[in-house]
Amino acid sequence: MNPVSIGLDLGTSGLKVIAVTAQGERVAEASANYPLLTPKPGWTEQNPQDWVEATRKALSELALALRGRYEPVALGLSGQMHGATFLDAQGQVIRPAPLWNDQRTGEACAEIERAIPRGELIQRTGNPAVTGFQLPKLVWLRRAEPEHFARVAQVLLPKDYLGFALTGHMATEPSDASGVGALNLAARAWDHDILSALDLRAGMFPEVLPSHAVSGRLSPEWAKATGLPEGLPVVAGAGDNAGAAIGLGLSQTRPGLGSLSLGTSGVLFVPLETPTPEPEGRIHLFCHADGGYHLLGVTLAAAGSLQWYRDKLAPGVPFDELMGEAEAVSVGSDGLVFMPYLAGERSPYLDPDLRGSWLGLSLAHGRGHLTRSLLEGVALSLRDVLEVMRPLVRLERLLAIGGGARSELWLSIVASALRLPLARTEIEEGPARGAAVLGLVGAGVYASVAEALEATAPQQTELQHHRLEMETVYARYKQGFAAVTLFKD
Repeated sequence: MNPVSIGLDLGTSGLKVIAVTAQGERVAEASANYPLLTPKPGWTEQNPQDWVEATRKALSELALALRGRYEPVALGLSGQMHGATFLDAQGQVIRPAPLWNDQRTGEACAEIERAIPRGELIQRTGNPAVTGFQLPKLVWLRRAEPEHFARVAQVLLPKDYLGFALTGHMATEPSDASGVGALNLAARAWDHDILSALDLRAGMFPEVLPSHAVSGRLSPEWAKATGLPEGLPVVAGAGDNAGAAIGLGLSQTRPGLGSLSLGTSGVLFVPLETPTPEPEGRIHLFCHADGGYHLLGVTLAAAGSLQWYRDKLAPGVPFDELMGEAEAVSVGSDGLVFMPYLAGERSPYLDPDLRGSWLGLSLAHGRGHLTRSLLEGVALSLRDVLEVMRPLVRLERLLAIGGGARSELWLSIVASALRLPLARTEIEEGPARGAAVLGLVGAGVYASVAEALEATAPQQTELQHHRLEMETVYARYKQGFAAVTLFKD
């Protein structure tokens, strides 16, 4: 039978598993969903047991699809970053896990930066204290729920908790661990000075393995429950953004190539050879799963802005119709500017209290103007991110991915705003594909991540667009930012 590697992506709304061949061809997939809990304003949580049940369901379906045709040789992990699964000494979950977009930790971030000056924190970890990261969640738990904190023996990232459930072994890897807020990037190990300054035990955090390393083997119980082979190697994998980049073939070995994701959030991902933090921490610096590093800029409401707009202001109107109306409007939307801070903003402002708006609205504007200005506003928020990145990295081309990348109009606006060529690939598997590629390395199908990327990197098609004049629009957008800061929560 043909060998395949399974990639698992633990997303925010659901879990996806795929199986790929040694050449990177997807041959089967399955998925399962679970609820998002919002017990208080600004809080987002999930029950880790829901992840486990979804994993059992999806892996069982995938194993059935593979049976008799393909032989699984590894299972690689990927998933949402920054979440905190708190475990007691018996490995039992203590409370629901706060997620990456949870905003309860503002005071905890301030406490961290009182203990470790922001500049030092950025130099050591690549980032300031960020509300969504895992370390502030642990500090919050100590302050807000001391009875729960007293029981904490281990804290695991979401995908690493699944790895523990599948194998009985606790481990993490650098790409996800660097989003905790306590990993020394140069050493790729937990920073004992930071943890000591916060009076936290390094033993609360799991061992850090290379992303392609085998972190454990599938237990007999899971083999019986899913139909997968007992002892199947489970590979440490990658955080979702690094996993998606591995699936796209993005690496320090291909300088100048990055990615642009137009999903719910907008993400600019650029590989780096050495850990070079942005001095003010306005964009993230994380470890990459290829052994290098990467810069990451995140705008919180990209396609999420468009989804909100359609759901709230144009319910039932097809997206194609909205896009057609927007295409009929001239560049600059006749002076209308949209500021896409519907959920605050991550990069480059790190301000959860920013709020969105339309500026310059008049009786002359119609629905097409609202739509086009929204597309332009998201593109220009990404330009803000790119302006901070440019001094730090060489960037020549971006691979466009995500649901928003299906729109030719939006891509032409984004390419013009960023002043960079965009290319597209045919793959849509995202982080699960990258996890599967890392699984091929862990299983010994390839000797290194670089060799696996060379064999599995997808073909690129450069997109041809008429370059739009966006500089005047960007200047107006920057003026608009000064206005929205007057209306922060």
